Amino acid sequence: MDIFVYYTIRSQDAALARQRAAALRQRMAAGYDIAVQLKRRPEEKEGLQTWMEIYQDVPPGFDTVIEHVAAEEGLAMLSQGYRHIEHFEDLAPCA
Repeated sequence: MDIFVYYTIRSQDAALARQRAAALRQRMAAGYDIAVQLKRRPEEKEGLQTWMEIYQDVPPGFDTVIEHVAAEEGLAMLSQGYRHIEHFEDLAPCA
């Protein structure tokens, strides 16, 4: 299962959000052996940036861990609105 989390950050908060995202990535790597990819859309819209965290090959229910760590590291509080979480699973290859 892969999890994609996307949300918006005010452009003025981007530097602080990057610091908090780095702390989140370190905790995920150390505590759960999960690598986190952090991406953002190249354009800004009305002073907001869209960011995405990507977690690959995680166990079921891991989204609760993600949100807990994001809250503890203060990244969630910088999100403007809802942190949208989507789950994707691999498809079996065609014969």
